[in-house]
Amino acid sequence: MSADDPTRTTLGIAGVGAYVPRLYLPASAYREAWDNGGAPGVDRVAVADADEDTLTMATEAGRRALRAAGVDAGDIDHLALATTTPPNDEEEIAVRLASLLGVDPSVPTRQFGGSTRAGAVALAATVEATQNVGDGASSPRLVVVTDSPRGAPESDEAAGAGAGATALVLAEDGPLVVDAVGEFGDPAPGTRFRGFGSAETESIGVTQYERDAYTRAVAGAVEALGIDTTELNPDAVALTAPDGKLPYRAANALDVEPARIAAGTVVSRTGDAGAAGPILGLASALDSAGDAGADESGGRSPATSVLLVGYGGGAGATALALSTEATDTNAAASSVVPVEAVLDGDVELSYAEALRRRGTITGGEPAGGGAYVSVPTWKRTIPQRHRLVAGECAECGALSFPPEGACPDCGSLAGYDDVTLPGTGTVEAATAIGQGGAPPEFVEQQQRAGSFPVAVVAFDGPGGEGGETDERTVSAPAQVVHSPAGTPAIGDRVEAVPRRIYEQEGVVRYGFKVVPAEARRE
Repeated sequence: MSADDPTRTTLGIAGVGAYVPRLYLPASAYREAWDNGGAPGVDRVAVADADEDTLTMATEAGRRALRAAGVDAGDIDHLALATTTPPNDEEEIAVRLASLLGVDPSVPTRQFGGSTRAGAVALAATVEATQNVGDGASSPRLVVVTDSPRGAPESDEAAGAGAGATALVLAEDGPLVVDAVGEFGDPAPGTRFRGFGSAETESIGVTQYERDAYTRAVAGAVEALGIDTTELNPDAVALTAPDGKLPYRAANALDVEPARIAAGTVVSRTGDAGAAGPILGLASALDSAGDAGADESGGRSPATSVLLVGYGGGAGATALALSTEATDTNAAASSVVPVEAVLDGDVELSYAEALRRRGTITGGEPAGGGAYVSVPTWKRTIPQRHRLVAGECAECGALSFPPEGACPDCGSLAGYDDVTLPGTGTVEAATAIGQGGAPPEFVEQQQRAGSFPVAVVAFDGPGGEGGETDERTVSAPAQVVHSPAGTPAIGDRVEAVPRRIYEQEGVVRYGFKVVPAEARRE
């Protein structure tokens, strides 16, 4: 497949968002606990918090990508989501992601999984679908890849298991275009798999067999591009990376320098991010902010050409050649792709704390049923919980959250117009829920993450046209996450973030919590 046909619509990557949880486990903690070497080439692994999962991480990455590209979620006309570790084995989580982001319900969604090359497949499929549209303008599309693999505690897979998400906005003015896609598959059972009903990734552990399968599939997909790698001359090579050594095994087969692989590899900082791994590598390679001195490439300019290969155990691979070279449909392309990424954690965990956060060790089931909220009742408030949709009184303009009943200011029953709050606000009151004090539906969270603050927040109004200051506020309760000082003080500024609220009747309820502005990572 080529982007050179002038009769086809070609979208390029116009913005990238990446999110890695702020909690991390040093590799040394795993080695100390199990008295073995752990995952080679991995210095730390990202650990999702007790109220994070692949959907909340996808939302974080998606919002960052939309901001980076300057695109409103309402303008997206196609959403693709890829993950091997969805919150549920069977459920349309792409639809939930669309709701959390504010994508229109009529927009087509596609969900990819079953293999760690799912992210590369999702990107390739989205590009191909765009090229098949033919002449005419095409609205932006969004591809989100998120993963959080796990393994048995004593396994090599667990030693390297990380987490993260990346989102790519594709638009007609996107600087980075996909020049070609190559596919390769050759059966190699046992290289990486997860049995039916299991949450733990495993392999048969035959090292040379797995290396050969990886190298053969990756090299085969790149050969299928029909482009000589010396001609392509990529600034960075982003490969699926279950550890920090396997990607470099492909250097000779691909005829690329190890430094090019380092430029597109973040596994030493994140651990094995599964399907998200090579897309996180792409984000790092494109990030002109340098994203801290931890970059594995040792400092470099943003990449203008990238070779991306997603590999899946079994074994198959999908390769994409990307570059910022101008095309007939993208002649004015800039070489810089906007990136908003947080790739490094800043809160270190002990090994026991990491096991608790992951839910590997918790207490017993809580007594009592908690505050029962039926799923239909919860659904009626999804716009408020997912996107902070408030009501503006049709009579006096006062805000109400949630928008129901009489206006709290004028008492009018004239109804409300929907307005979306920006998610920033000020703490009006706060306290902490200590151990043993949580309602039953939050006991598991407390067992995994400890006591947590809660606050009443005066959320800022939506603002006027042109960014005018809006003096209106509307108050709502919220849990506080990652508060450096513990319980926040009255007057502290906070910002809403997507999180799991609790699980009831087997259904995970998602909504917003708040993080102190001083702790918000940019």
